[in-house]
Amino acid sequence: MSRAPSRWVVWGLLVAAVAIAVLFGLGVGPVPLTPGEALAALRGVGDVTAVAIMRDIRAPRVALAALVGAALAMSGASLQGTLRNALAEPYLLGVSGGAAVGAVVAVALRAPYPVVPIGAFGGAVGAVVLVLAIARAGGSRPDARILLMAGVIVGAFANAVIMIALASSPPDTTRNALWWMMGSVAAATWGHVAWLAAYAAVAGTALLVFAPEIDVLALGDDAAAGLGVHVERAARRVYVVASLLAAATVAAAGLVGFVGLVVPHLVRTRAGRGHRAVIAAAGLAGAALVIAADLIARTLRAPNELPLGAVTALGGVPFFLAQLRRLR
Repeated sequence: MSRAPSRWVVWGLLVAAVAIAVLFGLGVGPVPLTPGEALAALRGVGDVTAVAIMRDIRAPRVALAALVGAALAMSGASLQGTLRNALAEPYLLGVSGGAAVGAVVAVALRAPYPVVPIGAFGGAVGAVVLVLAIARAGGSRPDARILLMAGVIVGAFANAVIMIALASSPPDTTRNALWWMMGSVAAATWGHVAWLAAYAAVAGTALLVFAPEIDVLALGDDAAAGLGVHVERAARRVYVVASLLAAATVAAAGLVGFVGLVVPHLVRTRAGRGHRAVIAAAGLAGAALVIAADLIARTLRAPNELPLGAVTALGGVPFFLAQLRRLR
């Protein structure tokens, strides 16, 4: 009886955190706006300049940051449960690097934007297959350390492919691609938001549907098989969907690492032990976290901006080391 209210409090705090992050993201900037002014500008009421800033710059930027954070956090939560690995996340497992390769190749071929997420998705799926192939090369079931090593190898290979693809590109294209690879939502448009929202809605819903299977997979392969779950098929479904989420974020905002690692640990066992609750709570926490990280990125050294991926890495790397020490 005493646990239910605490969970409701956690969910209330998560919703409040997202709301507060959105208000700060909309209001803070070179032209500061109060929450009332920001909401009025969203409705098209008030100063013309404020309305233009809000609708064309800040609102799509905050929306894209929220979607990126939610997608990465949900992807990380599902991968950690499926792999039974507390250090699993798209960035460390090479999924984001593979997605970056597909997106860069699409950009190098001058493909239109709707093709870029498809290329990123193909690269992400290829990275997942390659990581599993490397991890299982010894003929035994891969453990957490082997999976992480395989992810590092695939990530290094992806970086090499990207450098080769950009070697003969014009300087402006290379500079823009490098900035994009460091992660940023500065160029957010409502078109980017719409594409990522479509990806996130489909993949996020699928993960919530697969959550009961993830609960069983988290018990171990033998236990899952004993309960009637086809382990390989169920795990493969989660891999593909999680890759879709990671690929969509890379195509929309570049490489933003460690969100999928940090956020699931923050919400696990607080919002509920079932993966459906964990994945949903991770989506809310991830949205608030990336909005806050983007706010730091654009205000810490204003008028210059820091890469969003660098800001998330500054907090994610120490957290990763702490978790690695804890697992040891």
